[in-house]
Amino acid sequence: MASVGVSLFSTRPPLTWEFAALTDVGRTRAHNEDAVHVDSALGLALLADGMGGYKGGEVASAMAVSLMHASFGRWFAQAGMQAPTRVIRRALQAATDEANSSILHAGMTNHELQGMGTTLVLAAFRPQRVLVGHIGDSRCYRVRNNKLELLTRDHSLRQQQLDAGAITAEEALNSPTRNLVTRAVGVEAQVLLEMHEHSARPGDLYMLCSDGLSEMVSDEQLFTLLGHDVGLQKKASLLVSIANDNGGRDNVSVVLASASVAETPRTAK
Repeated sequence: MASVGVSLFSTRPPLTWEFAALTDVGRTRAHNEDAVHVDSALGLALLADGMGGYKGGEVASAMAVSLMHASFGRWFAQAGMQAPTRVIRRALQAATDEANSSILHAGMTNHELQGMGTTLVLAAFRPQRVLVGHIGDSRCYRVRNNKLELLTRDHSLRQQQLDAGAITAEEALNSPTRNLVTRAVGVEAQVLLEMHEHSARPGDLYMLCSDGLSEMVSDEQLFTLLGHDVGLQKKASLLVSIANDNGGRDNVSVVLASASVAETPRTAK
């Protein structure tokens, strides 16, 4: 899917955000435990990668994006586009708390869903700012000035080992702990959504993805694919296709958001 949303408040020219999203089961999995959702009117993008095996992972990721979208939508109906970033932060954490509680309760009361949970990465797009939040190892990247940047830091055992110097970057690529997350939605009574605010500039390209993409496509390939002179939805399709061509060992999901300056309406004479 592709959609366009325009941020409306700012004394500077507002940015127009174009979105594209795609999820795919991959080459080896029988079920898709990823879920994505984009609401251009809210300027909200959500991506979740479920855990818990058959059924559980699918339920957890679907609950996360659905409940968070609904919660943020209710808040937005009251606050609107004028809300400052600090208020948006509180709204996103509140939405996370609601989703976390519901997923945890469902897992505790339904034995078929016991132990389920999900990673989460999201972004709230505003006139000149982007608020990125994540839990687990789903990621957000940005392409700016011909450079690919990773904006999130995995909540994973592998990342902890890297930070401690216990393994090298090369060893991390095939680490047996690469899929073990240290933070997830729906696993414990409370979970903190790590959030960071970034400036937004015309030409920025943001990418949210599950590890089914980041594990199968190198940074060099990501940069090349994101730089192709094709439409946003085509870029999403290319990313998923290359992840599958490289093995497709997991479900593959991606959300793209591209910033440009909104055209100023002409005054009728």
